[in-house]
Amino acid sequence: MGLKTDMKKIKVAILGTGFMGRVHLEGLRRTANVEVAGIAGRTLEAAQKLASGFDVPKAVTDYHELLADPEIDAVHVCTPNALHYQMSKDALLANKHVLCEKPLATSVEASKEIVDLAAERKLRNAICHNLRFYPMVQQMRRMIEDGDLGDVLAVQGRYFQDWLLFPTDWNWRIEEAAGGELRTMGDIGSHWFDLAEHLTGLRVSSLCCDLQTFHKTRKRPTGSVQTFTQSATPGVDTPVSTEDYGSVIFHMGDRARGTMAASQLAAGRKNGLMIEVCGSKASVAWSQERPDELWVGHRDTANSIYIKDPGLMKPAASLYADLPGGHSEGYDDTFKQIFRRFYASIADPSAPADYPQFADGLRGMKIMHAESESNRTRAWVDVAK
Repeated sequence: MGLKTDMKKIKVAILGTGFMGRVHLEGLRRTANVEVAGIAGRTLEAAQKLASGFDVPKAVTDYHELLADPEIDAVHVCTPNALHYQMSKDALLANKHVLCEKPLATSVEASKEIVDLAAERKLRNAICHNLRFYPMVQQMRRMIEDGDLGDVLAVQGRYFQDWLLFPTDWNWRIEEAAGGELRTMGDIGSHWFDLAEHLTGLRVSSLCCDLQTFHKTRKRPTGSVQTFTQSATPGVDTPVSTEDYGSVIFHMGDRARGTMAASQLAAGRKNGLMIEVCGSKASVAWSQERPDELWVGHRDTANSIYIKDPGLMKPAASLYADLPGGHSEGYDDTFKQIFRRFYASIADPSAPADYPQFADGLRGMKIMHAESESNRTRAWVDVAK
């Protein structure tokens, strides 16, 4: 899928200069007929530094300046979570298409407002659940759709990281005011649940969640800290309310069951997402740290390891692989894939929205709300439909 080469370039603004802002910028530079026309940052220095490195013509601190530019067609919201709602709302009101990092907002109510506004304005909208776009994730999805696994019986896995293991580790996500009530389950657990529902086509109906904050106090540095890096400046003791770890058992569809855990204190696990779907005929499992491999388990024949090769994949899954077998496609490629489809749908109003939309962001918030409520009440909670 691609954009027509004879059409005018779609101009884009990026809001945010941190880790995700840079990832989006690099992904957009690999997307045909798209031009990054402006960057907004918390400081002018940060915006100018990022803009100059990629020949972006405009760098500002007030994102409204970019929204007021009639030449800009779309906006990427890559700022801390607490800013997503207002920035997305302002962009939609300025008649810009919006691609927002998850979460869409920090509450179910605010998320629904943005979903409704995008529908009312008839603007393209996407929530950046990029992990769907690994080629072998799509192979897994098509195997389940085609009945290769039989009926889905169980979904299980984890998402473990270690970058916040020490009490001296800090990031804006730790602060509830910036990241929202849930940190680990919101930041990485939300990706896991999106994959679980996307792969199986089933919805989580109810869940029981347990959360734990191991570091009740952390050393907040006096200077800024880039995501996934350790602070080089002294820290000030700061109380922490967001969780370091969470585990969930859940019901899915009519009879499937599931378990998952998420942690940002798992030493040695850099980005350890693993998801396994067990069916009545076979099981299939995928790990993000080994993205080109797919494990397939059988009861009465030998198990298999499938290596990514578009020539051997399900036809619908091969559309997500641009490189031949033996050529790895990783995290950065997933952004290229989602951006390609998002901008193809802007270029062609009749094109399907073959990517997660704001409604999927609202769905994620409903799961997170249920997790928070379950932990608070120490009970099973139904997930709102």
